Amino acid sequence: MSLNAPLNRKLRMGIVGGGLGSFIGRVHTVAAGLDNRSELVAGAFSSNPERSRQSAPGYGVDESRAYGSYEAMLDAESRLPEDQRIDFVSVTTPNHTHFEIAKAAVEAGFNVVCDKPMTFDLDQAEQLLKTVENSDVVFALTHNYTGYPLVRQAREMILGGELGEINAIRAQYIQGWLRDKLEDDEQKQASWRTDPSKSGAAGAFGDIATHAYNLGRFMTGVLPETVSCSLKSFVEGRKLDDYGTAVIRYDNGALGTVTASQISHGRENDVEIEIDGTKGSLKWRQENPNELIFRQNGKPHQIYTRDPNAPYTHPIAAASCRLPSGHPEAFFEAFANVYAAAFDDMAKRAEGETIDRAKSLYPSVHDGVEGMYFIQQCVASSQDNAAWLPLKHPVARV
Repeated sequence: MSLNAPLNRKLRMGIVGGGLGSFIGRVHTVAAGLDNRSELVAGAFSSNPERSRQSAPGYGVDESRAYGSYEAMLDAESRLPEDQRIDFVSVTTPNHTHFEIAKAAVEAGFNVVCDKPMTFDLDQAEQLLKTVENSDVVFALTHNYTGYPLVRQAREMILGGELGEINAIRAQYIQGWLRDKLEDDEQKQASWRTDPSKSGAAGAFGDIATHAYNLGRFMTGVLPETVSCSLKSFVEGRKLDDYGTAVIRYDNGALGTVTASQISHGRENDVEIEIDGTKGSLKWRQENPNELIFRQNGKPHQIYTRDPNAPYTHPIAAASCRLPSGHPEAFFEAFANVYAAAFDDMAKRAEGETIDRAKSLYPSVHDGVEGMYFIQQCVASSQDNAAWLPLKHPVARV
């Protein structure tokens, strides 16, 4: 197959963020280039023009296309000939900047891949939704855990009825890196994530619980009805939550829990989800991502491994693999799968085809709105003694 058919060329990437000391910016660039379907050609790596220029060589970007602001990048790239300008913008900056950057990129006609959470608050998310819907751009949100082959395998098994009616969804995301008050030492990642003016209304729940919640929605398609949530900061003086649990009632009668912690000793990046149905149950854990456990009473437990050639592997899961079984695939590859699905739509858009956002495999602007609604309602519930509040947003995808 030709590269990004029918375009038959690499897609040109521009990034906002990713400067010296960045974590997620580097992840985006590696993932976007993993399948050789895109190349990074421009970047506003930092709001400091000199720092942006200094960051460019590390990405192999010519200094002439290392911009001192996202506005400068969008303006300059828009003026370039069509066969030279960027095709899409990756937004990899702290939460409070996502909205203005993504909105400007969409209005300039560029496709967007945005890190999560999508915006600073729900109002911005709903504004961005309108902007995207009034355009023909591709908009993807990097809830990267949806890109793991066995997460996609589980989704197809569940939607295919193999678990029966869904009764329970238990999702957790447990870390320990904020057990100490790193923000007092001006540690870069801790500083903005614990700052309400940059992170938003939630700390751990905005940063990582959104991933756990999104996994349950992606894998089951079951719509939420209401939520009751308790959030807490266990580190003295911290302004945002570092631990919390939400209980969710779903519209089919199922119950769910989402637990997030960034203060659990010895825990690294433990994303785990269990789903119970009337016919069976599934369990997947990100720290052991190439195994999926399927259980039924009275039968031996089944372990599905990531094997693109196995007859049990669903075609979507097989297409999400790059290596044979026994050769581990993980974080970068999952990110790359989100990008790959978005690239498919970008190529279609470039050829004038209509994109169906409601059916995209990659997380969309609609999922971004739902994620911000989840954060808003969880924070409001916690502030009201864990009161039950609505959780079904009108744009939530099934």
